[in-house]
Amino acid sequence: MSEPLKTTLEKGRTMDKKGTLSVLLGAAFLMATSAIGPGFLTQSAVFTEKLGASFAFAILLSLILCFIVQINIWRILAVSGMRAQDVANKVLPGLGYFLAFAVALGGLVFNIGNMGGAALGLNVLAQVPLPVGAVISAIIAIIIFLRKELGKAMDSFTKILGFMMIALVLYMVFNTHPPVGSALKEVVLPSKIDWMIVLTLIGGTVGGYITFAGAHRIIDAGIVGRDNLDSITRGASQAIGITGIMRILLFLAVLGVVTMGHTLDPANPPASAFRLGAGELGYKIFGIVIWAAGITSVIGASYTSISFLRTLFKTVETRLRWWMIGFIIISTTIFITVGQPVKLLIFAGSINGLILPLSLVSVLLAAYKKDVVGDYHHPVWLAVAGYIVAAFTLWMGVTSFTKIFTIFS
Repeated sequence: MSEPLKTTLEKGRTMDKKGTLSVLLGAAFLMATSAIGPGFLTQSAVFTEKLGASFAFAILLSLILCFIVQINIWRILAVSGMRAQDVANKVLPGLGYFLAFAVALGGLVFNIGNMGGAALGLNVLAQVPLPVGAVISAIIAIIIFLRKELGKAMDSFTKILGFMMIALVLYMVFNTHPPVGSALKEVVLPSKIDWMIVLTLIGGTVGGYITFAGAHRIIDAGIVGRDNLDSITRGASQAIGITGIMRILLFLAVLGVVTMGHTLDPANPPASAFRLGAGELGYKIFGIVIWAAGITSVIGASYTSISFLRTLFKTVETRLRWWMIGFIIISTTIFITVGQPVKLLIFAGSINGLILPLSLVSVLLAAYKKDVVGDYHHPVWLAVAGYIVAAFTLWMGVTSFTKIFTIFS
């Protein structure tokens, strides 16, 4: 079992119990805020309008499946002390390189959308032109990556903005008066179920780079080994819990608007939901939320995507910060010069649909390899549940991937 690489992220820090808990909470927020991007806001608004209160069941089921994914990945990677690409190479030589390339490519393309969300937020708040808003947001993200204690800076930044997003959306819930009773009833007895929406929610919550944001963060911090398993399991649970709280609050806020009889603007469903729910104040709140969602996702995508390359290429490991900063600069430049290339986003989304089952299966297979986890015994029920989720998402990924070639014809 390999030792985790010492990194500049935690250089010089002594990890006591309090520090461990702080890092685990930071890792939970890094994963959660990586998931809560501009696309997350749009998904929540569109699906709530489509399913109404029945969307509550889809949220609950997707969160349970996402919990299974995260618990498996956090526990196995933490026990091994290795990142996902290195574990994949142990399972099948060369697989880690493919996985790293796919995650980095998907992360770069989606970072263009994340930067677009951050730019839109500043435009809503202060009429800042989109290109200028993108540059301002990129500079803020780069400052985070230039901090001496990068890990601590990321943890603090994502915690603050994560709590802020939750508080603002909670205000919207109180303002729109959603039918909570109906939503609770639909959780138990859904009047309609859309499995494609459930799968889409899984991909949006633990797809691509998001899957490994938290797990790679705790490995960088040195929180590894069986002695930390209880804390690691709590950290993974917190990550899904934070994401779930945000998803549920957004659902309730939009449900209140839809229940009033309003129709969301298809050009920007979440923005219209906030405006219909609380007027111009609601629109400004949307600006803050989408900026926070965008910039935290930029940080999560840049950090996690590059973390997949660091152990495979020595130049990345020795110039880690600058690769992360370069990742931000490239995605910002593409957004300013090209905009958000729709076909490329669709292509990356389809690739991401295949990353989750592939990476999850490789990690599950590694759970029973002694050269990866030593004498650790991974719970059989957890592994079986993981394989079921992998099969479920593989079907969706293959279905999605077979359709992508039509968009280039």
